[in-house]
Amino acid sequence: MSRWTDKVEAFLTTSANDRGPWLTVALGAGIATWFALPSPMHWVAAMTGLLLCAVTVWGVWGRRADRNLLLLAGTTMPLVCAAGLALVWTKSELVGAAAIPHPQVRVLNAVVLERTEQPANDRVRLLLAVRDADDGRAMKVRLNVPLARDGGSLREGAHLRLRARLLPPAPPLVPGAYDFARKAWFDGLSASGTLIGDVEISKAPPAQGELLPDLQRRLAAHVRGQVEGSAGTIAAAFASGDRGAISQVDEDAMRDSGLTHLLSISGLHVSALVGACYLVSLKLLGLWPWLALRVRLPLLAAGIGAAGGVGYTLLTGAEVPTVRSCLAALLVLAAMALGREPLSLRMIAVAAAVVMLFSPEALLGPSFQMSFAAVIAIVALHGSEPMRKFLARSGESLTHRLGRQTAALFLTGVVIELALTPIVMFHFHRSGFYGAFANVMAIPLVTFCAMPLIAFALLLDVVGVGAPAWWAVEQSLNLLLEIARFTAAQPGAVRLFPQMDRATIALFAIGGMWLALWRGPVRLAGLLPVGVATILLILTPVPDVLVTGDGKNAAIRDSSGKLLILRGEPGGYAVEQLQELSATDGDVLHLASWRDAACSPEFCVANVPGRGREWRLLLARNNVMIEERQLAAACSQVDIVIAGRRLPRSCRPAWLKADRQHLSRTGGIAIYLDKHRVEAVADHQGRHGWWSAPDRNGGQ
Repeated sequence: MSRWTDKVEAFLTTSANDRGPWLTVALGAGIATWFALPSPMHWVAAMTGLLLCAVTVWGVWGRRADRNLLLLAGTTMPLVCAAGLALVWTKSELVGAAAIPHPQVRVLNAVVLERTEQPANDRVRLLLAVRDADDGRAMKVRLNVPLARDGGSLREGAHLRLRARLLPPAPPLVPGAYDFARKAWFDGLSASGTLIGDVEISKAPPAQGELLPDLQRRLAAHVRGQVEGSAGTIAAAFASGDRGAISQVDEDAMRDSGLTHLLSISGLHVSALVGACYLVSLKLLGLWPWLALRVRLPLLAAGIGAAGGVGYTLLTGAEVPTVRSCLAALLVLAAMALGREPLSLRMIAVAAAVVMLFSPEALLGPSFQMSFAAVIAIVALHGSEPMRKFLARSGESLTHRLGRQTAALFLTGVVIELALTPIVMFHFHRSGFYGAFANVMAIPLVTFCAMPLIAFALLLDVVGVGAPAWWAVEQSLNLLLEIARFTAAQPGAVRLFPQMDRATIALFAIGGMWLALWRGPVRLAGLLPVGVATILLILTPVPDVLVTGDGKNAAIRDSSGKLLILRGEPGGYAVEQLQELSATDGDVLHLASWRDAACSPEFCVANVPGRGREWRLLLARNNVMIEERQLAAACSQVDIVIAGRRLPRSCRPAWLKADRQHLSRTGGIAIYLDKHRVEAVADHQGRHGWWSAPDRNGGQ
């Protein structure tokens, strides 16, 4: 043991890596541990174990001068990890909001807290503060209001009286689907719903509304008024962060082409704005000799750039990627003003730690993961010795230099795609193969053309001569959309994948962090967990049957690549979720039209082939009651029964009865026939506050 610790200490002594970012990794590991473990007993045990680990290390090596680095790592890492676990647990207890117990129609007396316009969906989304009629507790409710009933007066501060159908925040539809209940818990949201009838305004909103929301809406409306069509909606998103007008077709094209990150205000946009403010102010201030001789212009320009970045972040909604980018930009400006290295992994680690301290739940979101993974990949790549040598100027011609820069840009795009692919596959169950090519063209187009043109056009609008600049904006964004549509339309541009196991994504994260944070040949050891994760991903099984948590819909994969659904229409939210999680990009058909299914108005019987045998399923199409003896006879002849209502005890299939009583405990389920295994939503929820199994899906 002593020889091994000697080797580890020697390795830590000779390695040139920056140790600071590992503390941020430990903080994130603690937060992730809280989400992964199921109950308070496990959380307390984990924190106790981490504290004992730190105490033990201190007791063993605390007085040994030859174990300084092992002592430092063995004490600080467990302590920071325990702090991360305690941090997210504390926030959950402080801000978590219990959901309403079941769907209900209620009359609400409410105050508008936030207003989000979504013209692409023909609605306005309101965040309301209300009082629970039963116990009087304050609640936050998210309500969708059709545009036809809006009138523009449902703004922040308005007091409303209305009738609404409310639902508890929905848990994942099936294992691996989006968990709105978890997000709502940390947002303090107790219900979401839709308006019934008209809205009565009992107290009008203030004549002067909240400054930033009003400014954001006016700016978005102004930009859309200057640029028509899809280009106008993209321009409004760049200028104000308002994505509500972007059509689903354009969203899908940007997503499938790997360009959807451009629609989220993040590093690219904030960096472009801060960089422009810094450079323009530095050049303009340099024209004033009196000031240039008395003030450090880089410091003053950095302050102007910081003010521009903070203002842009607040204006666009201060989402996680924007806040992260703004923090990083401020650190870069501070480093430049102080004459320090502006781009480093330590800078990114500080930004990530700040975000996690205030929003620890953001760690599990795709926005946080994708934005930080992309920036870490860029900094790690360009900080590596081979890349530095490749980009070093060597007196070649302009043509060779441009060629080298283009190759570096393409390589950066490939590395970003490799870093983001596991995250995209875990959250969205899809992967694009041409994203690197699309980004090589789209990123310079947005950074050096579209964004500056939008800023220039807004500046010219002050004096009413911005029309030519807006025309140029429209052309540049139409070109961006053409790149997205062309890329997304190529054969094999997108491939669907089944839900990735948590252990697999954890191995990808461990390998990625190792590759990014170490220096020298030792960083290549990170390829081992990445390789293992890739093998596990390839071997990930695809569920044969998916059943939603309310039992009202199910999906069966046909051997020919078709998806057979019990209810719903292709393109609907539930059907799209079932299609993604079954990794089926072929046709979607109703079960009643399948050759191996026989349906009555009440039930369908389907014969699903498996490895070595055929499985027989009985699926309820509605809640119409039938004679118990007939139902019992039908159940006895099948392997699996699926129903959205409670079935009598006399219904006894050979294997699984997934009725309302069963699904209220488990949530949605994924069935693997050959493995004779059932995976449930409840398997990954534990006793966290947002999960309450009985009748969580609204069954009464």
